This record gives sequence, C-alpha cells and structure tokens, in this order.
Amino acid sequence: MRQHPVTLLLAFDDQVRRDQAQSAAFLHRRDRRYALNCQQASHQPSVAGWLQHIQPHRTPGPDDDRRLRTWRRVSRLLLPAGAVLGILTMLGLLFYDGSQQINVTVIIGFIALQGLLALGTTIQALIGWRPWGRLLSPRRDADDRPTALDELQPQLAACTAQQTALVFTLFAWLTLMGLVVVQDLAFGWSTTLRASAETYAGLVQSLATPWQHLWPAAYPSLALVEQTQFYRLGETAINEPARYGDWWPFVSMLWLTYAVLPRLLLTLFARTHLRWQARRLLRRHPGRSALWHRFDTPIVESVAEADDSHREAVSQPGNALHTLPPGHALIRWAGTATHNEPAIRGLLAQPDAPIVSAGGTLSLADDHDVIRQLAVGRDPVILLTRAWEPPTGELADFLHDARRAWSRERLIALLPVGGEAPLEPASSVQLAQWQRFAERQQDANLWVCRLPDHTEGVRRHG
Repeated sequence: MRQHPVTLLLAFDDQVRRDQAQSAAFLHRRDRRYALNCQQASHQPSVAGWLQHIQPHRTPGPDDDRRLRTWRRVSRLLLPAGAVLGILTMLGLLFYDGSQQINVTVIIGFIALQGLLALGTTIQALIGWRPWGRLLSPRRDADDRPTALDELQPQLAACTAQQTALVFTLFAWLTLMGLVVVQDLAFGWSTTLRASAETYAGLVQSLATPWQHLWPAAYPSLALVEQTQFYRLGETAINEPARYGDWWPFVSMLWLTYAVLPRLLLTLFARTHLRWQARRLLRRHPGRSALWHRFDTPIVESVAEADDSHREAVSQPGNALHTLPPGHALIRWAGTATHNEPAIRGLLAQPDAPIVSAGGTLSLADDHDVIRQLAVGRDPVILLTRAWEPPTGELADFLHDARRAWSRERLIALLPVGGEAPLEPASSVQLAQWQRFAERQQDANLWVCRLPDHTEGVRRHG
C-alpha cells in the first residue's frame, strides 16, 4: 500500500527524533546496510523503504498516525455542523412573510462574502500563517523546535475549513431548492445606492454569463429587473405577481456556480497542496540529508589511531580466546569456506546439523530468514568468518538482530579462520581486531574461538 505523504513525513520525523539518542556509529552501520541491500537489488533507496528496513514489523496505512486520526475526527465532527449551519443560513436568507420581497442583492453580497472567506483560507495555507497556532499546540514551549505536524497545521486547517464550507454551501443550496418547491417565494431587488434598472441588469447578466446558453431561464432579462425593483418605504405596484418567482433559477445557478463550485475546487486544491507541502518538508528535512550521507559513505571500522595489524591480541579475561564449543548449527558469513563443506561440517557436533549462509552478497531478508530458521533451540551456534577481513557494521547488525530473536543465554561462537581450503587458524594479529569487536558488542555470550588443532591436521592429511 502506497503511504500517504503526510503519514510518511510524520513517521520519518519521529524516527529521526528517536535516532538522536543513538550513536553515530550505530546509525551509520544500520543505514549503510540498507543502502547496500538496495544496491544489490538494483533499486534506489527511499524514505519509505528505509523505515520498513529499520521497522520490519511496521505495516503503515494511509492514516495510521494517531495525530492524523485526531485531525480527521475533528473534520468529520465539523461536517454535520456545517450542514446545519448551511440550512439555517439559507432559511434566514429566504425568510419571507409576504410583506416584502426577498432581496437578491443580499444573496449576491453573501456569496461575495463566501468568496472572500474562501480566498482568505487559501492564502493563509499558501503562506503558512498560523494565527491559531497556540490553540492547536497549547502545551508547546516557545523555544521548542516545531515538529513536522506543526509545519503542516496551516494546510490541515485549510482542508478542514474548505470541506466544512463545501458541506455548508451544498446543504444551503439543497435548502433553497426545497423552499422553491414547498413555498411561493417572491424575489426582488433593492439597494441604498442609486442604481438604475439598466445598471443592475448589467450586473446580474454578467454574473449569469457562464450559464446563459445552458439555461436561458436563469439569465435575468431587463424586463424582469425593471418589474421586480422594490423600495423599503414605498408600496410597489405589482402588475404580474408571478414574475417575482422567476428569479429562482438565477439564484439557484448563482449559488451553485459562485458558492458550491469554488468550494469544491478549493477543497481539492487544499488536499493537493497538503500532499505537496508534506513532500516539500520531507525533501528539506534536516535528517534526510544526514540519512543520504550515511547511505553514500562507506563504513570504516577504526577503534584506535594505530592500525589493528600492529597490535597484539588482548589478554583480558573477558576477551580471552575460547575453545570452540560443540556447535549444533553453523553460519558461513559472507561465503566463508563455501567450497570446503566437509571441513566445516567437522566443526559441528552432529553430522546433520544445519549449515546456512548470511551476509556478504545476501540481502537483509535472507539474513532475517537465517535468524528465524535458527531461532528454535538454545544450543551453541558457530559463526564462521574470514580472519583477514575486518569486522563490519553488517556483522554487528546481524548479531544484534540475532540476539534480539534468540535467547540471551545462547552461545554464539565467533570463529575467524586464516585459510579456507584447507581451514587454517587465524594469527594473533588477526584475532586482535575480532576480540576488540566482540568486546564492543558487550555480549558475555559472544565468544571469539580458536580453530581446533585436530581439525586443521585432519584436513591437511585428507
């Protein structure tokens, strides 16, 4: 399911804020691994794919963010309020007690006011003005950095306002049509300004130009304008009472064209603008540039200023080399000893114990499958690596994911070998970097083990 731009922006912003508590090295290893997986799969990294990579159990939907659900709930609650207000407004505009005509000028003025409000709402969203920001975020301190949701509030508010106004104008028009059917409405026109019938006819005919040929009856004639003018303090001679009802097609089309239709178009525009603004904020998010930098920058493992090749192996009790335990499963990391399976099978306690591959050219999904495959049981697992290749962030991430899926008491035997065909033990200089790597993992059940002597000897003579 394609993720909504607003939901994607909020999820990315939340993850960037959570990542502030992590170390730079951890973030680099995690994100570089995703970029390498994308490179192997021949597709470009993306924010949505990255979020799925670091949260594999997350199933995003179009409105899964609870903050967006709150906005949508408020919008839905305002819809019936807009409908009721539209009905009451039209009842007020068309109030008729028989003593005076319904003034078309008032209806035109009210529609003009609606247009100004719609234009103001649109401009407010375009310039990002938030005069009501404190009302929507009352608990935020003035010096707090605004969240992505704060940046989208003008556009979210515009969507809510425009769709509420659309319901308002639509139900007002339905009320107008209902009153036309059930009542004998008498329309006329009047104004305090000294406007002649010819001037007023030019105004209403200009407004009726869009539907002049579509519905000629809704195009007021000069004769209709002259016959329906009334004065507040004077008595108007009514020669043809039926003519006062001939205004309703014009009023109906006027409301549809200049009240309902603009609100419909502006509602669609507000939603499009909301998506555009969310994509724009995502492109300009400060965390995105840092993320892409981690994607493009290779991982360099360095734990000291001196080269690891010139350091002796550590001899602390917690990092001492261990004897290889009887393994009940073996993982070949990055294709180590791929063509020497008889030798590596001799490292296992049982001849039918599983031998699987992970890392290297394999994808992250393949690594997760290996972790799930070996999740059952608590017997030791051997992880076979090349001693001359330095430990990578990919391996650290794999061990981290494995430890989360397996028991923390389960022994993981890290076995660096100095040769693959035949299997040869690693030198003390090579093992030094692996012991320091194991120390950095802070896992008491991650052992760096030596290759058994009998294995080497048997393989040489075989």
